Amino acid sequence: MPFRIPSSRVNWTNSSFLIGTAAATLTVVPWYLWRYGADAFQIGMFLFFFIATGLSITLGYHRLYAHKAFEARWPVRLLTLIFGAAAFENEALNWVSDHRRHHKNVDSDDDPYDISKGFWHAHIGWILFKLEPEPPLDNVADLRKDPLVRFQSRFYVTIAVVIGFVVPAVLGGLHAGWIGALGGLLLAGVARVTAVQHMTFFINSLCHTIGGQPYSDRCSARDSWLMAIFTFGEGYHNYHHEFQHDYRNGVKWWQWDPTKWSIWTLQQLGLTSGLRRVSEEKVLLQQLEEARRRLEARLACRVTPLQGRMRLLLQNSGEKLHELGERWEAVKAEYAEKTDVKIDHARAALAEIRREVRHAFDLLELAGAPAAVA
Repeated sequence: MPFRIPSSRVNWTNSSFLIGTAAATLTVVPWYLWRYGADAFQIGMFLFFFIATGLSITLGYHRLYAHKAFEARWPVRLLTLIFGAAAFENEALNWVSDHRRHHKNVDSDDDPYDISKGFWHAHIGWILFKLEPEPPLDNVADLRKDPLVRFQSRFYVTIAVVIGFVVPAVLGGLHAGWIGALGGLLLAGVARVTAVQHMTFFINSLCHTIGGQPYSDRCSARDSWLMAIFTFGEGYHNYHHEFQHDYRNGVKWWQWDPTKWSIWTLQQLGLTSGLRRVSEEKVLLQQLEEARRRLEARLACRVTPLQGRMRLLLQNSGEKLHELGERWEAVKAEYAEKTDVKIDHARAALAEIRREVRHAFDLLELAGAPAAVA
């Protein structure tokens, strides 16, 4: 007997929209480009709406509203809510509620996009079908206090349709008549929505499937530089799950994270403040602890001629880790009061700790820790 999904389980609104826009992107959009082509104005409009709506999800919905990684003045909040709606990924209240449940219950039945239920489920399946029972919005009380969030929630569909489809069509029409209007609707509207949505979906699927886990393997989240390129820096997902309130995902200077750079730039303009970040020492110590734990597990399940030497190196790195952790906490406490003299002393002490953490990593490499972790 063939497997059939009851029609009552299908979320027909979501399914029709997602499948319809994807189908149009793969068929009608190529036809339009073949028939009429695309000029610089249409390409520029696509890029503008792609960046504006994509950053409104990563900077606004995700790091600002879901994690409170920084504070923003009303123009930033308003624009991210308007263009976030135009991404057609639900209103901020629902999006944030789902995401907070994901972090709280990752890889479990209470995780809305649980990767253990399969790649398809985590990517898009959880949106196409109704959740039973529908989870309550009981974890977004803070957002309900924001009048701008309430405004978006009340007029979500209107904002999404007008900003996401009508405005691109009108701008295209003003530029090149009805052909330009159709192009604006298809390129900066339909194709852009499909691209931005699947950019977000890949965080829930691919970033829980491929990549490294340098900070922790307690959950399936992974760091992927490749996914970071396509997701405005969200690809460093293992770091994010370990330090979710940091306004950065890519913490190394060379890591691609335009969302982080945008938040920092807005701070320089006086539009954001209170940027939360984990200290470099804490990040290094977390990497060291994870490397030690993995090496210890490796040693526990095999016997080799070098095991004694490895265990000695592991013990030395463990003692160094404990010592560095205590010193790091002591430095924070001792130099908590901000004076010029104390700041200089703190910087010198923390620089020494950084050097010794690097040395502890060297011990782990000698002991055979995975290179990707160090």
